[in-house]
Amino acid sequence: MRRARVSQSIRELLSDVSVDARKLIMPVFVDEGLNGKREIGSMPGIFRYGIDALPDHLDELQHAGLKNIILFGIPKEKDSGGSSSYLRDGIVQRSIRIARENFSLNVIADLCLCEYTDTGQCGIIRDGYVDNDATLSVYDRIAASYADAGVDVVAPSGMMDGQVGSIRRALDKSGHENVMIMGYSNKYASTLYAPFRDAADSAPRVGDRKSYQMDYRRKKEYLMETSLDIEEGADIIMVKPAIFYLDIVKSVSDHFPKPLAVYSVSGEYSMIRHALDLGILPHETVGEYITSIFRAGANLVITYFALEIAGKGGA
Repeated sequence: MRRARVSQSIRELLSDVSVDARKLIMPVFVDEGLNGKREIGSMPGIFRYGIDALPDHLDELQHAGLKNIILFGIPKEKDSGGSSSYLRDGIVQRSIRIARENFSLNVIADLCLCEYTDTGQCGIIRDGYVDNDATLSVYDRIAASYADAGVDVVAPSGMMDGQVGSIRRALDKSGHENVMIMGYSNKYASTLYAPFRDAADSAPRVGDRKSYQMDYRRKKEYLMETSLDIEEGADIIMVKPAIFYLDIVKSVSDHFPKPLAVYSVSGEYSMIRHALDLGILPHETVGEYITSIFRAGANLVITYFALEIAGKGGA
């Protein structure tokens, strides 16, 4: 067996899995109330960008060889209905136009209300509970506004029942049949989202999200969730988070032929980033970690390490 490991060049020749920058997706946070950029305290090396600083950052990503971004917006104003989420000149809509008009990037836009509601919930609250169908009508408006701005892929992350089908119908009705949907098919109620909630100012101010995000103690629910998203028209399916869910990644990859995206979430990034910065772990850890996600069956990986990996020529 050791003959197949005798040198770096032989190991490269015989490797089954590699990390390709073209298969990585970089999250980008755009803040409507910010000029320039500001580092996110809980995510060292990751920044919020004002709309003025966005072109330089996108140029940096493209120059490094990245092909894909996913946009998250932080608006100036929040209200109970998340109304700033579907404005023609909303922060994500403006960012989509900048990316489409000036760069050769695949533009994905996260679609949710948690950044836009004054409750921090992913939907519209009625009688103390997130109203599923009332939320879907808002999601439809957001999707159409993203498509009008030129988005390539909408990525609904709110985990409302029927969200993919509702958005697919809204996109088709508005003449955007070719806009793809990346379904957050399996999004678990995880503690690993905490740094993201700092980054996107999206922490729940009322209750939690366990009534609509998945319970990590259930073993087979992912089969139903993924099947429903595919039946409703998802072009890409997802597992989120990654690090504690590679068993789910493997099983989804084995069971379903759709392209599979895996979201390596903020808590995963921050744990590894802090260990790297403290010298506890070597930088090669990043490559080992991201490779494990592809090895489990991912076709695409959303990761905050994307720029770092691309800048170093892969992992």
